[in-house]
Amino acid sequence: MDIDSDEEIEEQIVEQAIRDEIEFNEVVVSVARATVYHHNNFLIKEPCRNPPRTGWMFMMEILNGNDRRCQEQFRMEKHVFVKLCDRLRSYGLTSTKEVRLEEAVGMFLMTLGHGVGNRIIQEQFQHSGETVSRQFGIVLEKMTMFAFDEIRPPTEFNEVPHYIRSNPKYWPCFKDCIGAIDGTHVRVSLPVDEHIPYIGRKGFPTQNIMAMCGFDMLFTFVWSGWE
Repeated sequence: MDIDSDEEIEEQIVEQAIRDEIEFNEVVVSVARATVYHHNNFLIKEPCRNPPRTGWMFMMEILNGNDRRCQEQFRMEKHVFVKLCDRLRSYGLTSTKEVRLEEAVGMFLMTLGHGVGNRIIQEQFQHSGETVSRQFGIVLEKMTMFAFDEIRPPTEFNEVPHYIRSNPKYWPCFKDCIGAIDGTHVRVSLPVDEHIPYIGRKGFPTQNIMAMCGFDMLFTFVWSGWE
């Protein structure tokens, strides 16, 4: 009986050793596969974009070329583009290691001027989608600061309009009037499945806005969707 017990224990030890070796080999294979995957996908990566012309080279072509190209690409003449870049620089916009200031502004203006998406800008300027999106946000922030200072009436409405002062019908009863407020409908672009609630009398989608127009025939205030 003792001999049989010893043999049985011996067999169990051998079987356990075989199982341990199989598990060890499986772990080695798994680690090897993970190592190969990491090496192929993170250490040896094929660049998505590696063209002979970079985004900065494209900008130099535009800014050193015919003025019409700048107008077509960025919707403004070259001297206006340069002046805009200088103004945004004064609001804290700077070049980075990857993207120069003029290139960031160019990506921003092309996105707005042509209504294109992130991938089109990636291909044109040869930057990643993350870089394009981040730079757009940065330029938008500085542009908003710039617009807040620049896009405003020439006066703070503290002067009586010439139209009122020179017209005895309105002076002095309307000396505090700065314009007229009224509602109107403007055409809007919507997804097809959202057209019905916005279709107006003329058969196309519109949105009601409230607008104020001064006596110089300039709109000084617009509020969309006010109803």
